[in-house]
Amino acid sequence: MIRKLCKKIGIHSFLILMSVLSLFPFIWLISTALKGIDENIFQYPPVFIPKNITFENFVGVWKKIPFLLYFLNSFIVAAFTVILNLLFSSLAAYPLARMEFKGKGLIFGSILATIMIPFQAIMLPVYLIVLKLHLVDSYGITMGYLGLILPFAVNAFGIFLMRQAFLAIPKEMEEAAFIDGCSIFNIWRKILIPMTTPTLAVLAIFTFIGSWGEFLWPSIVLTNKALYTLPVGVNDLQGMFSANWRYIAAGSIISIIPIIIFFVTMQKYFVSGQNEGAVKG
Repeated sequence: MIRKLCKKIGIHSFLILMSVLSLFPFIWLISTALKGIDENIFQYPPVFIPKNITFENFVGVWKKIPFLLYFLNSFIVAAFTVILNLLFSSLAAYPLARMEFKGKGLIFGSILATIMIPFQAIMLPVYLIVLKLHLVDSYGITMGYLGLILPFAVNAFGIFLMRQAFLAIPKEMEEAAFIDGCSIFNIWRKILIPMTTPTLAVLAIFTFIGSWGEFLWPSIVLTNKALYTLPVGVNDLQGMFSANWRYIAAGSIISIIPIIIFFVTMQKYFVSGQNEGAVKG
């Protein structure tokens, strides 16, 4: 009994320690954002609780950059990226899960292999393609949005997740619908999609978080400040020779609020969707 209790205490202590370490950057971010100009944010040993808590940095960063414009840009890019991922991933996953055709295993294996390739490795050719197709902001606002959205409109992880979810659905349901005269597309739309809503929610959460927080690609593609997303806009606070880290911290906190709201809204589907996408291979 004592040995079992000690084991539980050790496991929970380790988990608490890992949680604190994971939350440390966020705690430091909040501490920096709440400190006034009279406090040294780089002092050693570090002080996490400000002497005089102030919200002036949040007000200042809101006035310093057009936050609403950057928020709108990020929302448009993230929303369309999520919608296209849900659509294309489920469409691509359906034949890989339900149809039999020559080379299906090879195609699925090739799709999974792309997960091992980091985006930085293919960023240059993707940028050249975007440039050749005139999908950059110099050709208009619409093209600027497309240049941010289309390279991330579908990914191997989404296809894999949806395929696993489709495999978990009994095939007899589709066969019954097909006998009743339902087309393949309607089977996908009216039967499979409603039954995989939790998995779609999981994919939407991961896609939204990835798109909302993407910094590298927008910073390369965008030159027009009117199209800046929040990460690029907040980074614009950092000058060549100086940076107001209090403003940057405050801006970063504001920019992650939509992610938290989106996750809290969708969290009831999260655990069930993860399990649904991993029960069958």
